[in-house]
This record gives sequence, structure tokens and C-alpha cells, in this order.
Amino acid sequence: MSDWDAATYDKVSDPQARWALAVIERIEGSPARILDAGCGSGRVTELLIERFPQARVFAVDASQAMVERARQRLGSRAEVLQGNLTDPLHIDAVDAVFSNAVFHWIDDHPKLFANLASLLRPDGQLVAQWGGFGNIENMLEVTRRLGGPQPYERNFATPEETKHRLEVAGFGDVQAWLEPAPTQFDSRDAFATYLRTVCLRVHLDLLPPDEQDAYVDAVVDAMPDLRIDYVRLNAVARRA
Repeated sequence: MSDWDAATYDKVSDPQARWALAVIERIEGSPARILDAGCGSGRVTELLIERFPQARVFAVDASQAMVERARQRLGSRAEVLQGNLTDPLHIDAVDAVFSNAVFHWIDDHPKLFANLASLLRPDGQLVAQWGGFGNIENMLEVTRRLGGPQPYERNFATPEETKHRLEVAGFGDVQAWLEPAPTQFDSRDAFATYLRTVCLRVHLDLLPPDEQDAYVDAVVDAMPDLRIDYVRLNAVARRA
């Protein structure tokens, strides 16, 4: 998959920042060491730092462009690392793993959850949210009608699937639930830019560059309104 347009993502990620505020508030106590698993441009990591100013924050992302953007934004306030969340990360155990709008980009959730469990101290907490069952279904109905590969079909899990995978990976006290989060956009241009940068980026990777603009336009034109029917999957758990 091509790298992210980190600068544009930083500008258009208002929905992700809005969701993150509620997720951050689910972190209990005053963890001394926190991992932001999939930090993106660092916009949400900044909110995490503001909420827990005394914590040592580690921010990890697979995208080089996102890592560079996050380092520019965060400076010395966080240790920003490039790495895949399914691979070993060379940091000492943390008290909390936080993640927002990331896990649906990762295919192997059993491996992901096992790796995150290995990074947590005993009784450390996982607090996360990502796209769940039914996520962006109104947009996917349009892309199906337009034809071509459907790269998202396997990525949006149910709470039941997620609870089982977390327990197998070594988590206890698992809670998982879906939360509808329909998101409306103010203009066609803003909607098209967001879809290109976020929701359609995997579709566009499968198209020649000279066909991508037309594809985005076709999706936007076929949508009944300027809305994405987001469904968020929340998970809270403790390492057993």
C-alpha cells in the first residue's frame, strides 16, 4: 500500500480527533508509560499528552510520512518510532496501550493483539477504537456497484470476534461494543478530499494514477449525500 499523504490527513482528520477525546477518557488512573499504537500525524498523540502530561509517551506508526509529521508536531514531548504493530517493538513494558482509528488497517488481528499484550505490563490496559462491523457501509455499497476489488471487506470485525481474539491473546476483563458515528461533510470538495485521503486510499492503490481522480468523482457523485456511515468498534481490556 502506498504511503499516506500525512500533511492532508493532518488537516482533514477532525472526525478521528473528535472520536479520540472520548477514547482517551476511558484510560484509567495515571499511567506512567503510554503507547500510542498507530499515531498517524501526531494530532491525536498531542491530545493524549495534554490529558496525561506526566506520562512518558511512545508513538508508533508504520508510515514514514506519518512518523516525520508526528516528530515535527510533537518534538521532545513523545518518542516517535516507525514500526509495524504486528512486529516486535523495542520498548520496555508500558502501563497503557491507546489506539484510535488504526486497527482496521491491519489484517492480522490475532497477531496484532498478541504483540500489544507482550508490550503491556501485567494488568496493563488496552483502550482502543477502530472501524467495526458495518463501518462505512454506505460508501462500500457505492464501490461495489462501481465494480473492482473490495479491499475493506475482511477488516471490520464484530465485538464478539474481537472479544474472543483479545482473550486468546492474553487479555482479560474484555469489553467490546459498536458505536454508530455518522459523519457529515460541509462541501463536495471537502468530502472528495477526505475520501481520497482516508476511505478510498486502498481502492486508489489498485488503480492506475490517471484513473484515480475519475474514480473519486464517480464515488462522490454516486453517494446519496455527503455523509459517511462510520461505525466504531470500542475495546477496553486488561492484560491477564
